[in-house]
Amino acid sequence: MLSARHSAKLQVFYPVLLLLLSMLSIQCGASLAKSLFPVIGAPAVTALRLLLGTLILFIIFKPWRIKFTRKTLMPLFLYGLSLGAMNYLFYLALETIPLGIAVALEFTGPLAVAMFSSRRAIDFLWIILVIAGLGLLLPIGDNVSGLDPLGIIYALGAGVGWALYIVFGQRAGKGYGAATVSVGSLIAAFIFFPIGMLQSSPDLVFSWSILPIALAIAILSTAFPYTLEMIALTRLPAKTFGTLMSLEPCMGAFIGIIFLHEHLTLIQWLALASIVIASIGSTTTMKRKTKIQEVN
Repeated sequence: MLSARHSAKLQVFYPVLLLLLSMLSIQCGASLAKSLFPVIGAPAVTALRLLLGTLILFIIFKPWRIKFTRKTLMPLFLYGLSLGAMNYLFYLALETIPLGIAVALEFTGPLAVAMFSSRRAIDFLWIILVIAGLGLLLPIGDNVSGLDPLGIIYALGAGVGWALYIVFGQRAGKGYGAATVSVGSLIAAFIFFPIGMLQSSPDLVFSWSILPIALAIAILSTAFPYTLEMIALTRLPAKTFGTLMSLEPCMGAFIGIIFLHEHLTLIQWLALASIVIASIGSTTTMKRKTKIQEVN
């Protein structure tokens, strides 16, 4: 009896642990990427992450076995474009604003997708909380909170990219499954790798002192968390998965404090908490299953 109970607890705890490790890996990858910005710049780091991440994803998912149809080509292209834009804008945001704030602002994208999929009265409460959180963060009037306005715009733009990533990813992924992300990553690399290279020196980007760090970023931000998430998704209810994902901004804030020494003000913590509560509330009260995918 005890053995059966212990096994049942492990079956519940195991996917939760995997998802938490996935979020931790992504935020550690983001903090490592930010430490590389002063050397080669955010665009070049994005380019390297997309290039190396695509190579790793191709090895894992073997997308060359996919039989594509003409109907899915446009959704696949838009999916890859939104994936690349999301990563590019998020790293640009990280250059000037703290990691936790950037994640919270970016998270409003998938949160909007989740909230606007329902039309119940309680959803207005979550919308109000998000607006309140953004009101505390955005440079409105005298409430600038020490944040760079351009960094905020980049983070919100990354949120739009994340929302489009979900919408087009659901369309492109029908029939292709998890291998879709590797094809999307390839499209993103084709578009944003040249952009990143144009804004940096190729000799510096491909130096032996940079490549190992870039490979670690690609593993921490792409290969490792995507693999863990796929395992967790098959073992967790959508509502539980979404609720746990709502902790992402807080985890980003703590990783920023530990590794980047980015301490937030009380107002910024209140804003972040407002967005997290709205995300948890939206996830736990929604009727329809809405997948919020993690990619940063």
